[in-house]
Amino acid sequence: MKLLRVGAPGEERPAVRTEEGRLLDLASVTSDIDGAFLASDGVDRARAAVATGSLPELDPDGVRIGAPLDRPGKIVCVGLNYRDHAAETDAAIPARPVVFMKDPGTVVGPYDEVLIPRGSVKTDWEVELAVVIGRRARYLDGPEAARAVIAGYAISHDVSEREFQLEYSPQWDLGKSCETFNPLGPWLVTADEVGDPQNLGLHLSVNGMKRQDGHTSDMIFAVDHIVSYLSQYMVLEPGDVINTGTPAGVALGLPGAPYLRPGDTVEISVDGLGAQRQTFGQA
Repeated sequence: MKLLRVGAPGEERPAVRTEEGRLLDLASVTSDIDGAFLASDGVDRARAAVATGSLPELDPDGVRIGAPLDRPGKIVCVGLNYRDHAAETDAAIPARPVVFMKDPGTVVGPYDEVLIPRGSVKTDWEVELAVVIGRRARYLDGPEAARAVIAGYAISHDVSEREFQLEYSPQWDLGKSCETFNPLGPWLVTADEVGDPQNLGLHLSVNGMKRQDGHTSDMIFAVDHIVSYLSQYMVLEPGDVINTGTPAGVALGLPGAPYLRPGDTVEISVDGLGAQRQTFGQA
């Protein structure tokens, strides 16, 4: 099942996208798609409502698609999680997941404008698989327990400002938490529909030029391991998002470092999870 939120910023309403591409209004089931919805078996309730055939249809023409999840409680990120990305940045393969946090306020819709920060000269792109937590998780005992707390997956664009990230502070937060720096969506695809999260292609192009063409099978730490690992050090709550890393092809690792400029367009897709498109503007 594909869950999404449609409407103007701050006025989104919950919906379901059917296999035929129709949009069904979920307002009779929930006021929003958020942590409370996920924690209260919202996915099952939405699925049951769809099965009745009684949900009203929404007109998709001209409607904005927002992030599929109202503001996450937290965004936990894993860096250097693809072998080819570690190599292109001259970083050693990490022995344990490299973990950092990203401001949840960075989340915007998959087609919204992304703003290059004032003073930025090194704004970069990163296509990522996002994991959305559906149940409270602490001290999970292995991969099977980890899979049980995952509500679904979405495309995440972990936009990064490399000068802020790597040169202004020994931690990465400054370059990761600028406004609009995490387009999410277009859909939250439930875990049962996605199947194996380690069998997904990730693709990104800038102004029509292919830059990233990776695969989740190349992750150093698999999704199940990441979720279980994080639960040993923090409590994961319904509605939390985990960005699981990016493959090679970022501007930081390319000849000439072709960082993003106002007017550039980035297009992203992940197998089975839809596509994003953002035009970059100036903050």
